[in-house]
Amino acid sequence: MRVQGGTNLYGFTVGILMLDTRFPRIPGDMGNATTFDFPVRYHRVTGASPDRVVRQGQRELLPAFVEGARFLEREGVRAITTNCGFLAKFQQELGASVSVPVFTSSLMLVPLVQRMLPPGRVVGVLTVNAASLHREHMAGAGIAADAPVVVAGLETEKEFTRVLLDDQLILDVEAARQEHLTVAGRLVAEHPEIGAIVLECTNMPPYRADIQAATGLPVFDITTLVRMVHDSVCHGLAPRPA
Repeated sequence: MRVQGGTNLYGFTVGILMLDTRFPRIPGDMGNATTFDFPVRYHRVTGASPDRVVRQGQRELLPAFVEGARFLEREGVRAITTNCGFLAKFQQELGASVSVPVFTSSLMLVPLVQRMLPPGRVVGVLTVNAASLHREHMAGAGIAADAPVVVAGLETEKEFTRVLLDDQLILDVEAARQEHLTVAGRLVAEHPEIGAIVLECTNMPPYRADIQAATGLPVFDITTLVRMVHDSVCHGLAPRPA
């Protein structure tokens, strides 16, 4: 069989646009390569700090993300995602900048998950900072303005949000785990109509199993979506027959 080349590296299905960070990323975190049982291609977007992306929502960063997406496409990835759910606000622009599929945020799962639920049930969203999650993020992810979504953020706690958004070098993993359980428990207690949970933050997947066990609810996150997209493209990877 003869095959056609054209790129330097091969075998990557999903490219991930990374924020410019130094905080610890434990297994399960999107930025820890051991999270996936297939290779992913990372690209750091210089200057895109968590504070600038989440708290400040700086649109000035969009050109750098577009440049990064185009770089990953040239590297041969078959789809592109990001490691911050707040980049959903750039979904349309990033999707238009390349020719491969782009999925900026796990928030894009919300309409799908809502369709799975029986009447009267709603989707709960856990986010790193609820105060910064605005309508433009929801709209970018395809969530209708009247969608029955309930949001809770971990900014009410002391460890997880502070370490991530301030880019600290030390993370107390057990404290972060307990914060997720506290906020998730409070969310479902205050809103018993919640039928499933979507984790907005790409650093939350390490705690997904704990949240599932504590709430008894289905819990979805960005790694759920990455694996789904990987399965949709993995058998069409280059090099392809010449």
